[in-house]
Amino acid sequence: MEQRTGRNSIFRSLDWWTIVIYVALLSFGWLSVCGASYTYGDNDLFSLSTRSGMQIIWIGTSIFLSLTILLLDDRFYDTFAYILFAVLLLLLFATIFNPHSIKGSRSWLVLGPLRLQPAEFAKFATALALAKFMSTYGYDIHRWKDFLITLAIIFTPMLFIVMQRETGSALVYFSFFLMLYREGMTGSILFTGVAMVVYFVVGIRYADVPLFSTPTSVGKFVVLLLIQIFSCSMVWVFVRQQKEALRLAAACLLVTLCSLIFSIYVIPFDLFWVQLFLTIALVAYLAWQWLGTRFQQYFWIALFTMGSVVFFNTADYALNNILEPHQRTRINVLLGLEEDLRGAGYNVHQSEIAIGSGGLEGKGFLNGTQTKLKYVPEQDTDFIFCTVGEEEGFVGAAGVLLLFLTLILRLIHLAERQTGTFGRVYGYCVLSIFLFHVFINVGMVLGLTPVIGIPLPFFSYGGSSLWGFTILLFIFLRIDAGRP
Repeated sequence: MEQRTGRNSIFRSLDWWTIVIYVALLSFGWLSVCGASYTYGDNDLFSLSTRSGMQIIWIGTSIFLSLTILLLDDRFYDTFAYILFAVLLLLLFATIFNPHSIKGSRSWLVLGPLRLQPAEFAKFATALALAKFMSTYGYDIHRWKDFLITLAIIFTPMLFIVMQRETGSALVYFSFFLMLYREGMTGSILFTGVAMVVYFVVGIRYADVPLFSTPTSVGKFVVLLLIQIFSCSMVWVFVRQQKEALRLAAACLLVTLCSLIFSIYVIPFDLFWVQLFLTIALVAYLAWQWLGTRFQQYFWIALFTMGSVVFFNTADYALNNILEPHQRTRINVLLGLEEDLRGAGYNVHQSEIAIGSGGLEGKGFLNGTQTKLKYVPEQDTDFIFCTVGEEEGFVGAAGVLLLFLTLILRLIHLAERQTGTFGRVYGYCVLSIFLFHVFINVGMVLGLTPVIGIPLPFFSYGGSSLWGFTILLFIFLRIDAGRP
């Protein structure tokens, strides 16, 4: 036991490759903060009055935190997982009533000169709580009670963060579903999530586009057709009735095609009602099959089909009546429904200009004109990747992405070599969070994903995000170093 927990043994069993990647990301991140916050005429990048100087403080304290985490016994995180989770939940709940509002968000706790964002630290606490619960004896992700408690652990902090008006940080918690899929959650849940996104994007984007010369909306037509195809495919995959699935799909396509020809060449009418009737008939058939065979897969497919129709018909209402105006505008700009280059689309447009101006090799350190002239808002936090693209060019941006890819692959390797469920679950939680942050942050800078305001790990300026990512990563490294 002494050999397992001794300091020398811990440092010998640490994964130093991951630590090297961490240090490299910190170094490149600091250089990017320098480039993003530098003003012509400034000579001292290390002054505490500058953001580059303050970032050194955050980096130094992060290294101190990482050493402290490594010196603690790995069993500490298993033993106190629920306590840490409860403390962070209390902090999140207290922050809802925070009188300090920063850019419309109440997610910050202001303690004199120090500002902390509990949502950044709640990620590692939630990951620990999930790992603790899912590693308990007798846990079965396919048992409804266990699965619902797992969802409660994920959605409780997410709800508190939404109440703080910090939607971007709340969406990060959906990344835990990647870990759940690795631990045995049925792939149909992930498929349902992807299908909902497709319904929303296609339905909203092409809602006002007519189908040929008919009064039918392309968005409604395509979405209902996709619902039918997805449902028939699920009969093929989950019920394993290939002939039945082909018959259902052929009937839906044949009726749709005949109706389309009639609408184009005889009497124009809205094909939405034909599609809706076919979908309802499909639900009725699946329910009848379930009652006749008692095969539960039919019930779940019918529920998916009916839920898809309900979701699609409420998506437009949610977009126009539930979302905030600025959130609605951002989605419309992303989908190409609006071109607001001076409003919601300004950040993305300017970041694309900055990245494009960098060319192949970039303009050089501290030589980016778009960033120096402050054309890009939040260029040292959420949009810091545009600084990388402008100063280091395609080569530098590709290098940073390659570094993140190496970290992701290394985390997969570490998670898979864990001998216990606790370490594996926590490792995949860490992996999922990093993957979500990198994908969404880089995507929103390039105009490929919605602007939801989440930081790029180890690059974006700020202490809370840097501390949060450091704690998240080094707890996993400590658990890995202490494995039997």
